[in-house]
Amino acid sequence: MDVKSRSTSTLGSNRLGTSRRPSMNEIAPTMPSRVVTDRKSAIYLDHHATTPVDPRILAIAVNAMTSEFGNANGIENIHGETAAALVARARQQIADSLAVEPDEVHFTSGSTEAIQLALAHAVASKGEVLRVAVSRVEHKAVIDTVCHAERLGLAKVFWVNVDQHARLDFASLKAVLDQDIDLLCVMAANNEVGTIYPLQQIADAAQAAGAGLLVDATQAIGRIELNASTLSWDYLILSGHKIYAPKGVGALVSQVFDPSLQFGLHGAHLPTPNVAGIAALGMACQIMMEEGVAESLRLRALRDRLQEKMIALAGPVIVNGDQDNRLAHNLHIAALGAPNDLVLARLRGRVSISTGSACNAGAQEPSHVLRAMGMAPDIAETCLRIGLGRFTTDDEIGRTATEIADAINDVRKMLSGVIDV
Repeated sequence: MDVKSRSTSTLGSNRLGTSRRPSMNEIAPTMPSRVVTDRKSAIYLDHHATTPVDPRILAIAVNAMTSEFGNANGIENIHGETAAALVARARQQIADSLAVEPDEVHFTSGSTEAIQLALAHAVASKGEVLRVAVSRVEHKAVIDTVCHAERLGLAKVFWVNVDQHARLDFASLKAVLDQDIDLLCVMAANNEVGTIYPLQQIADAAQAAGAGLLVDATQAIGRIELNASTLSWDYLILSGHKIYAPKGVGALVSQVFDPSLQFGLHGAHLPTPNVAGIAALGMACQIMMEEGVAESLRLRALRDRLQEKMIALAGPVIVNGDQDNRLAHNLHIAALGAPNDLVLARLRGRVSISTGSACNAGAQEPSHVLRAMGMAPDIAETCLRIGLGRFTTDDEIGRTATEIADAINDVRKMLSGVIDV
C-alpha cells in the first residue's frame, strides 16, 4: 500500500466493518485486562503535548528558586541584582538562538499569552478593525484568540486553506493577502501532523502584500532554522515546556512590540519576572541551538524505524502530513478500522500517545486540523499522534511498535467481532 501518495478521500472503503459502531460498554467486556498504572514503566511518546524537564535545565531552575531567588525588579539589593542578571542572561541566550537583539525578547507565561499579547498589540497599533489572515490548521490558541477578537468587533478574520497534507495552499494565501491584510498568522510547524511551513516564501508573500507576520514557533524552535538574519517577522512565539523547560514560561520575540501599547489592561503594570522559568527557558533555547540538529537527526532515524514497523505490523496504516517536510520527531498515522479512543484505552499505562492536540483532548469530533485537510471522519477517528523526544531510546521504539500494533489489531478484531454478532 502506497501510504505516501494515497489520498484520504479514497480510503473510506478500507475501514474494517461498515455497520454501526458499538459503544465502549459493548466492547469493554471483550477487551483483555493488560492496563498498567505505573507511570515509570509507561513509555512517553507525547512530546508535542509537553516535554519532561531536561536535568540540566532543572538544575538552572532549582538554583534560581533556592539560591538566586531574589525579585528581579528589586535591584537595590544583591539578591534582586543577581536575579536580574539571570533574566538578562536568559534574554541573551534566546536572542543568540534567533539572531535578534535582547530587548526584542519579552517573557510571558507561555505561547498562549504571547499570542494574545501580540494580537492585542496589533489591534492597538492599527487603531481600527484588524484584518488578520490565519491558516485553517493554526493552533487553537491562535484561532480562538482571533475569533474572540472578531466577536468583539476588533478584527476581521480571513482563512487560508491547506491541502490534504496540511501544506499551505499558496493560491488561497495570495487571494487572501490581496484583501488588504494587516497581519498574517502562520505556524512554523504543525503541532498535530508535523508539516513544516516554508516561512521564507510566506514572509516574502506577506511583505509584498504589506502585511505583518506572526510566526508561531512553539513546536519548531531548535528543530528547524529560525534566524532573523534571513527571515523577517513582526511577532514570533515560543513556549518553554515544548523544549524541555518547565511549564508556565514562554516568550514573545518582537522588534515592534511595545508592552505599553496593547488593547486591554495588560500593559498597565509589568508583572514580577518568573526568574526560575525564565532562566530555564534561556538554557533550553541554548541547548536547542547547540544540539538541535544532531537531536533531530537521531529522532528522525528512530521515527522512520517506528513508522516502518507500524506499517508492517499494523497495516492498513496511513501516514499523515507532508512526509518530505515534517518535524523529525513527529509520526501521525491513521490506523484504519481501529477507533483511536479504543486504541488509547488499550495502551493506557503502557504507551502514552494522543489523538491530537492536548487543547482538543476530550472533543467529540475530529480536530480542526484533520477537517481542514479534508480527511473523512471515519478515517480521522482512527488517527494517532506520536511524538518522540530527547530521552526516547532505541529499545523503546521496538517496544512501542509492538504495543501500538497489538492494540490496533486487538481493537480491530474485537470491533469486528462485536459488529458481526
